[in-house]
Amino acid sequence: MRRLVNFVVLLLVLGAGYIALTQPENLPFRVPWQPQPQTSSTPALSPQGTSPADAPPDAAARPGPPGEITDAAIEALVARQPISLSALRARQYPGSPLSVVRNLNAGDNYRRQIVSYQSEGLRIFALLTVPNGPPPQGGWPAIVFNHGYIPPQQYRTTERYVAYQDAFARAGFVTLKSDYRGHGDSEGEARGGYNDPGYTVDVLNAAASLKKDPRVNAARLGLWGHSMGGQLSLRAMLVDPDLKAASLWAGVVASYDVLATDWNSPQGEEKPTLDRLNRRYLRALSPNASLQQLDGRPLELQHGTADKDVPYSFQEAFADDLRASRQRFTAYKYPGDNHNLSRNLRTALTRSVAFFKEHL
Repeated sequence: MRRLVNFVVLLLVLGAGYIALTQPENLPFRVPWQPQPQTSSTPALSPQGTSPADAPPDAAARPGPPGEITDAAIEALVARQPISLSALRARQYPGSPLSVVRNLNAGDNYRRQIVSYQSEGLRIFALLTVPNGPPPQGGWPAIVFNHGYIPPQQYRTTERYVAYQDAFARAGFVTLKSDYRGHGDSEGEARGGYNDPGYTVDVLNAAASLKKDPRVNAARLGLWGHSMGGQLSLRAMLVDPDLKAASLWAGVVASYDVLATDWNSPQGEEKPTLDRLNRRYLRALSPNASLQQLDGRPLELQHGTADKDVPYSFQEAFADDLRASRQRFTAYKYPGDNHNLSRNLRTALTRSVAFFKEHL
């Protein structure tokens, strides 16, 4: 009987329900178990996966379908999802030589160019900065720079994040900010950073392209990510062990089960809840379930407590996961600051520059 139940688990995803959130960086997470009919032993769940008001307090903790679903069955279902770490690790990330599209006005001590590289046959554009002068022995350290959510139709390669990227460029790092597929002039379709692997693939191919560049030290690569870019950076770091360190600002880095229930429900509505089985599934799908595979590579976390886009509680939840996995990290809290750390930008940038100088 158990073998049959576990087999059925693999098929249930085809009829998945979903929990949809209202943020621009939304999470259309699909969960594999549909709400169950009311029985004498199992309270009904609403179509959104929430317990009715008159359900017992432990309703969300009870499994949906009958039978005991093993961890192995859930892991097998997770592995079938293209966004899973196992699926991403099965891909190849060859990157390509960086091709110069045009030169831009230089910074104080570095050159700026729009370049392109290849990712899954797509031409992806990016903003590259390279320090002036000859590279040090072995090449410059480099940072893959991962921007947060911007509506793809509004995105421009040379707009926003200029001050952020400039700080690392001035400090002697090569930086490469990918436009991601479907952004600016990049080919492909913009499908979001959470439930589709495309942006992560573009980040990993950006890193692979930097490794090919003779000016770059391939052994000294890190990632900087803001908001959605924090999620992309975390996932990329768990796929590519050559990425040595990451700085995550206001990152969407709580476990998927937390993101699916705690990310700004519509005003006036109760936040959604998950039954125990779907919570187990989303937790297993999340990169947070594999943090041991950081193998001690350090992370830096920075977040403002007045962030209206990504709650500060996400950094707290992620820090708890890192502690439980015994991983190295430093976390900074900025009371009253916003999503962009505008009130503490100089301090935050100084801290991140120092972090990469120590770890790359």
